[in-house]
Amino acid sequence: MPFLLSARPPAPPGPSRRAVLRGAAAAGTAGLLTACAGRRPDAVLDADATPWKRYAGTTLNFISENTAPTAAIAADLKPFTELTGIRVNIVTLELSALAQKVALDFASGNGEYDVIYADPYLVLAPYAPAFADLRRFQEDSSLPRLSGGGFGDFISTHLDAAGRFEDRGKVLALPYDCPTMVWQYRADLFAKYGARMADDLGFDPTPSDNSTWEQYYAIAEWFNSHAREVRYGTGHQAKQHDSLMCDFSNLLWAYGGDYFADGPRVGRLGTTDPGRCLLGSEEAIAGAEFYHRLLRIADPGSRTWDWDGLGAAFRAGRIAMCPNWHEYAASNEAALPGKVGYARLPKGPARSAGMYGGTGIAISDVIPARRQQAAWLFLNWATAPKTQVSNLASKVGGGTPTRTSVYELPSVVAAERRPSKMPNMLSAQAVTAAWKTANIGLRPKIPMWGECDTAIYTQLSGMLAGDASPAAAMKAAAGRIDRITARGWVN
Repeated sequence: MPFLLSARPPAPPGPSRRAVLRGAAAAGTAGLLTACAGRRPDAVLDADATPWKRYAGTTLNFISENTAPTAAIAADLKPFTELTGIRVNIVTLELSALAQKVALDFASGNGEYDVIYADPYLVLAPYAPAFADLRRFQEDSSLPRLSGGGFGDFISTHLDAAGRFEDRGKVLALPYDCPTMVWQYRADLFAKYGARMADDLGFDPTPSDNSTWEQYYAIAEWFNSHAREVRYGTGHQAKQHDSLMCDFSNLLWAYGGDYFADGPRVGRLGTTDPGRCLLGSEEAIAGAEFYHRLLRIADPGSRTWDWDGLGAAFRAGRIAMCPNWHEYAASNEAALPGKVGYARLPKGPARSAGMYGGTGIAISDVIPARRQQAAWLFLNWATAPKTQVSNLASKVGGGTPTRTSVYELPSVVAAERRPSKMPNMLSAQAVTAAWKTANIGLRPKIPMWGECDTAIYTQLSGMLAGDASPAAAMKAAAGRIDRITARGWVN
């Protein structure tokens, strides 16, 4: 999720000792791209070398979620090593295990990890005081500065959402990936059945900025009854998991609901004091009622799928359309070449909203100053326009650029059309529409979001199982969240 950045506020409480130990045990079984070294001595420094070579001989440890850009960078670290003489050990973990590993590292003061994949909700917000303010490296004349316009070249909503916490002045992380939920659909089937659907439904079914969620529902029902090529019209990532919260949030926002008052600010800059949860509002309940109704006609497998399961079902030809992260475009193109289209998600009574899931990479403030300076070289290189273009074309399916200048390059613009050597760019028009201020969906960036997320998807799962009505599920989630945020309100 994107990477954003007075006196520091007091550090919010971290996870319980039991949670940390449980996470550490889970992390021990996770796959490693490169085994992480033990605690290292301070970085090598050759003050007479050129800025990029000053820390040659240093080894950095980078802990990351197993994401597309990290896979692409891990597959081709040679250019960075040749440029700097620095080796990078990359450890990849599932996100919750990563968050617990980072929490343990900060609590111990060991400084095991130099570069951290700082998920805005599980890592950046809870541990913001433990990250270095990147402005001091950008302003240090002895270090290489960011190319291409500096911080201003990053997409502004990404820099805020993924790189900042509360204080607009500080930059704590650089936007590194930017998965965003868009409407993915079988363009070949819409072309085949479009005229017939239009006659039967009374509207043009072609996905567009004018499409509504009610029309999406009608299209899904039509496919259920009329198309032999797919089993169901729509599928969803409705497993009792973070994915369920993501899937539902698109409808929550579309119907005018939100998690807290001033949702755009709470999502973009974050806060330690979000106020009372608004899930019990009429708008939130209306969004839940529609989501409940939509899931009743969706592929029944939806309740067992997270985003990966949903992506696999779509590629296997089981469903005609779905909301999912745009970075599945590369794998869609490999499985269904030329058959998939992308659009901004439909609009509800209030707006269209697509969940943004970007994250930044940050530098630990626990490590010595020289290690921080060496880590800055890696952040600088890993988010540079040249590296982002290389990632786009990676054979392992690299991430999507977070810099404005990359989207203006002729080769990248050309890749938005088939045949494309950068298949994620096939979803670019849908994604850039979803990133507009009016459309972007930003979950609350608060230190206690992990526990709130669990409360939300637990209540939603009960609703989908028939254990609670949409209104009861929303009110129960709101009550639980108010207790988590310690506001003490009663319904």
